[in-house]
Amino acid sequence: MGSLDIVKSEIESELLNHILPFWTALKDETYGGYFGKLDYDLSLHKDAPKGGIATARLLWSFSAAYRKTGISLYAEQAEHAFRFLQNRLLDREFGGIYWAVDYKGNPLDTRKHIYNQSFAVYSLSEYYLASRNAEALELAKELYYLIEDRGYNAEAGGYKEEFDREWNERENEMLSDNGVMAAMTMNTHIHVLEAYTTLYRAWPDERVRASVAGLMNILYEKIYDPGKQRLNVFFDHEWNSLVDLTSYGHDIEASWLMDEAMKAIGSDNSDHRRMIIDLAYAVAREAVQSDGSLANEKEGAHTDTSRIWWVQAEAMVGFHNAYTRTQDAMFIELATNLWTYTKNNIIDSRRGGEWLWAVEEDGTHDTRELAGPWKCPYHNSRFCIELIERMNTP
Repeated sequence: MGSLDIVKSEIESELLNHILPFWTALKDETYGGYFGKLDYDLSLHKDAPKGGIATARLLWSFSAAYRKTGISLYAEQAEHAFRFLQNRLLDREFGGIYWAVDYKGNPLDTRKHIYNQSFAVYSLSEYYLASRNAEALELAKELYYLIEDRGYNAEAGGYKEEFDREWNERENEMLSDNGVMAAMTMNTHIHVLEAYTTLYRAWPDERVRASVAGLMNILYEKIYDPGKQRLNVFFDHEWNSLVDLTSYGHDIEASWLMDEAMKAIGSDNSDHRRMIIDLAYAVAREAVQSDGSLANEKEGAHTDTSRIWWVQAEAMVGFHNAYTRTQDAMFIELATNLWTYTKNNIIDSRRGGEWLWAVEEDGTHDTRELAGPWKCPYHNSRFCIELIERMNTP
């Protein structure tokens, strides 16, 4: 068995024997959904809030796992997540998905965020592809129309961020880090693109196709910085970049997500294709550390070298995708080295653990939760599914 065959076998085992069993064990049989928090010390908080993003990511992960493996357990888990999203997180009065509900499923944080709505569209579309559940597709369409109606700013040519329950726009608290309050973010735009790409595969409607093409243009014309070969991160209403920040994880994730969007709509735009390749090379050049891991981000002259779980996962997919685009063997080497680093450092070897939030440069563990509003199986389960599939493709 060759080295890549060994890597593929290890990744399959990680998905089926570690990641998915961990999340299956968090299923709440009493109130629905999945328990909202598991601490680093493996303490489970059954009374923790349940987030809209976390629920959608769980729905996506189990749906994709079922679609790829045909294992009925994952179909059952996906339906469980779908019912909780449909019955508890959907605001039937004003439309859209709540940010969070309490552990019993009662509304807790009723703000509406386009990022959150996009993950619901993404997961519902994947669930439809796996189950052919017509309710899921209809809800995905409903949320798509809502994002386009409420979230798209035609004057600015981009997507807004945060609203209250009744869809009045408000300051974007949830995705504005690094000391800025951003009217628009790269993060929301790449995840709306991801959602619409999957929706188009489930429902090949011409308006959705146009939305995907429009998002690719936004990313290229307004968010991409060709001089620095990066995506700028935070913007005001006029698309002025608000901070000198390079998010390596988002850049390499966006590289392969944009490629998937192009494939889905049958685009071969040469500018977009060059952007995808240049992003991957820039991350490979600037972010890879001596131990094979990927740094988190660079703000100004300071590089944050924290090895964050999702950044490693997305980089493995992004580098493999870049190899497919370029046939540059460097990218296979980078992805393989990243897997070696991840399995030896990021994957939690404790019984009952999953992936650590992050590992610092000196090897110490970040002790943030193993499961929570942002810590979900989507990045690492998707990495496994994507790499298995890509390694199966000649």
